[in-house]
Amino acid sequence: MAKKRSGNTWGDGLAGQRRPPRRCHGNGRLAIKLGPEGWIFRRNTFTLLTLLARSAGEESTNSHSRLPLSLPKGEIAPVNRLDSTFEKLQAEGKKAFVAYVAAGDPDFDRSLAIMCGLAEAGVDVIEMGLPFSDPLADGIVNQMAAGRALAAGASTAGCLELIREFRQRHETPLVLFTYLNPVFTYGYEKFHQDAAAAGADGILLLDLPPDEAARNADLAQGAGLHHIQLIAPTTPEERVKLLAENSQGFLYALSRTGVTGAHGAPSEGIGQVVDRIKKYTDTPVCVGFGINTPEQAAMVAKVSDGIIVGSAIVKIVENNADDPAVAEKVQSFVSELVAAIR
Repeated sequence: MAKKRSGNTWGDGLAGQRRPPRRCHGNGRLAIKLGPEGWIFRRNTFTLLTLLARSAGEESTNSHSRLPLSLPKGEIAPVNRLDSTFEKLQAEGKKAFVAYVAAGDPDFDRSLAIMCGLAEAGVDVIEMGLPFSDPLADGIVNQMAAGRALAAGASTAGCLELIREFRQRHETPLVLFTYLNPVFTYGYEKFHQDAAAAGADGILLLDLPPDEAARNADLAQGAGLHHIQLIAPTTPEERVKLLAENSQGFLYALSRTGVTGAHGAPSEGIGQVVDRIKKYTDTPVCVGFGINTPEQAAMVAKVSDGIIVGSAIVKIVENNADDPAVAEKVQSFVSELVAAIR
C-alpha cells in the first residue's frame, strides 16, 4: 500500500485554489478558466490541431499515412514496459488485465493507494485518466470521477507527480488516458516529455482524429511513449487497417459504441471485431467498455489478448469515496476479475 502523505498536495497545479466558476459562452460552449493559460472550452478539434501545427511552424496537413519517426541509425530504443509485459503474458499463455482509474479520485493520497492496490491485485497495465472538465467520450460515472478529482485540486502537473509517486513503488506499465485539450494547455511537446520522465509508458488521446495522429505519434515515440490507438465496432475497414498497421503497445478495441460505462454487456460479436483488427497487425488487442463481472471478463478474454475494466472500478470509488478503506475494496473487486481471466 502507499505510504501516508501529509495533506492533499497537487504539485504546481490547482492545489489550494478555489475552483473557478463554470461559464457558458454565447455560442453555448461550456468553459472553465484554469489559470494563466486562459479559457478551456469545448472546441472544434480541427481548429485546435491547426493551432498545434501553426505553433510548430507547420501547415495543417492530412498526414495520416506517415509512420512515426524512427531512431537514428545504430541507436537502440529502451524496451517499453508495455512491450515487455505483453511479451511475457504471451509466452505464459495469459491474457492481460488493463484497469482504468481516474487520477486524483477521490483525492491524491487515496488515488495513489488505489493504483498501488491494483498493482498488488495482479493488474498488468494501469490506464490513468487525467481529470478534465469536458470529458465528451465518458459516461456519467467517469464524468463524476473527473469532477471529484478537480474539486479535490487535481491538475495535470499534479497527476504527473502521482505517477512519480507510484513509480517509486511499482513497475506496472501505465498509460495516460486523456483528451487533447489538457495536453495542448500544458504544452504539447512538454507534456510528452514530462509524462515519460514521470514514468508513463503510453498515451491515448480520445479525441485526436487518426488522420491527424502522426504528429502525436512522433512526439510520443521521441519521448519513449507508445501511442495507443482506439478502434470501435463501426470503424471503417480502411481506418482499421491504418490504425492497426501504425499501432504500438496494444490496441484498444471498443466492445460497443457509445460512451464509457458499466451499463450494457459487451457485444457478442466482439470476437469478429478483434479478428478484423488482427488481419492487419500482431499488436495485442484488448477489449473495453461494459465489462464489470467475472463472467463478462472471462467471455471477452477468450476472444482477445486482454480486457479493459474502467467504470466498474470507478463506481466502487464513487460508492466509497468517504471510506478510508476504498483502496482495499477496489483491490478486492479487481482480484476477482483478474482470477477470472487467468
